[in-house]
Amino acid sequence: MALPRRAFLFSVIGFRLQGMKGIYIDEEQARVIDEHYALVYAPRRSRNRFAENTVQIVESEQVARQQANPEKKIYAAKVVGPSRSSEGLRVFYLSDWLE
Repeated sequence: MALPRRAFLFSVIGFRLQGMKGIYIDEEQARVIDEHYALVYAPRRSRNRFAENTVQIVESEQVARQQANPEKKIYAAKVVGPSRSSEGLRVFYLSDWLE
């Protein structure tokens, strides 16, 4: 049986998310990993992982939708993070695109 989307947020074991192979929580911010509304620069929307410098956290879904600019490849999204990649970079993971 598959877990609901948000269930993995609460199943932290050590600094690795249970059931999410290769996703590591940033040890410095382990207490604040959460789902956020954001603007994401994405040349291709087929990706599900974004470097910290391509994500701008905003205060609400409405703000994200208003500031999105598809012509410049900036899209409104819900993201989870930040997390530390295996390469040591801080990344955010896509939860949903806001259409």
